[in-house]
Amino acid sequence: MTVLNPDLVGLQEGVLLRELNQRVANGVAFAINLVSAAAIRVEGAEAKGALGDVVELLHGYADVHRVLAMPAGETLIHAATYIRKLGCGMRRAVLDRMNIQLAFATQPLALQPQRCWHLGLIVHELVMHTARHACFDARAGQVRIKLTRTGGLVNCVILDNGSRPARETSDRELRIARDIARALGGRIEQGFGAEFTSIIVSFPLTERERGANWTIATRQMRASRRTKAAASNDAALTASAAADQDGSTVEIDRFAERLRPQEREIVVLRQSADALGGLLSPSHHRDAP
Repeated sequence: MTVLNPDLVGLQEGVLLRELNQRVANGVAFAINLVSAAAIRVEGAEAKGALGDVVELLHGYADVHRVLAMPAGETLIHAATYIRKLGCGMRRAVLDRMNIQLAFATQPLALQPQRCWHLGLIVHELVMHTARHACFDARAGQVRIKLTRTGGLVNCVILDNGSRPARETSDRELRIARDIARALGGRIEQGFGAEFTSIIVSFPLTERERGANWTIATRQMRASRRTKAAASNDAALTASAAADQDGSTVEIDRFAERLRPQEREIVVLRQSADALGGLLSPSHHRDAP
């Protein structure tokens, strides 16, 4: 009996998956070229416009497919940026054509490449599920993706302002997303209302991800403290300058009160002369004689 090395099996699966991904990408690119050529040859503005829409649609799907390609290497990925790129592709391919708005609320989050890819697969499945089944009842469709981290737990919420007519069908179609969430060590929960649906994906960070995100959070806190300290110092210096100016005037006035009337006049004259000298300094314009 032959026992296969798990690492070798995983490597072979990765190679096959990348080969399949490349073939699909090449197929989409070939289709774009064919339709683009047909749009050039065809006559009539309506036909050209229709073929142009098909080309734009294929470009959108190519963008999504490119983002969802299995990542290579071990460098941690900025998950918020990754999810936003994926969302832009889905807008171009599907959501804009269905009048569904997509918004983001994301925090900095570093994930290992394959785990970030798994999160992207889940988000894509959930957003496309919303596009297929949500009932917006003549309202403009809205989908919001919120990505946050609380301690060692990641929460990704997909919230929309539609309703679901068939919950059993919805649960059945989310089976793939649930399986991927289990691979992350997490789970998916749903919430339903008369005019909203929320789906929450939760999973824990690995030790490596915990360390990286702790470093990111520490740097952000230090940068925030430096910004606040700089603003506080500027405010303190401004207040101190104003206080010094007021204080010196008070001291001069008190000193002048102790002088004899003749000496008091000298001090007042000197103050007036200094003020006049400032007005007539080279930095100020003089009126013509």
